[in-house]
Amino acid sequence: MSGYLYLAVAITAEVIATASMKALDGFNKPLPLILVVVGYGLSFWMLSLVVKSIPVGVAYAVWAGLGIVLVSIAAVFLYQQRLDLPAMLGMGLIVAGVVVIQLFSHSVGH
Repeated sequence: MSGYLYLAVAITAEVIATASMKALDGFNKPLPLILVVVGYGLSFWMLSLVVKSIPVGVAYAVWAGLGIVLVSIAAVFLYQQRLDLPAMLGMGLIVAGVVVIQLFSHSVGH
């Protein structure tokens, strides 16, 4: 499996875990708790595999940046949280940063 596939799984698992945290209700709901524990466990396991083929700084930047954006989008749909213009602009800059890393960084190791 390629580093980028591991990274996609790590990001997806992290987004599911983080989005599930709001539903925990003080650790009183078992399904969200399972999603948080399993999601973070899977995410960190996959991230540990990612850094075997992608530099750790690049992997973390992509993981964290896309995680922020995707969790924010999930919160809009799951919890009806609103994103104002500054939040959307900031996330646009995060996405732009990830794109710059992927397209122009020699650290990525294409």
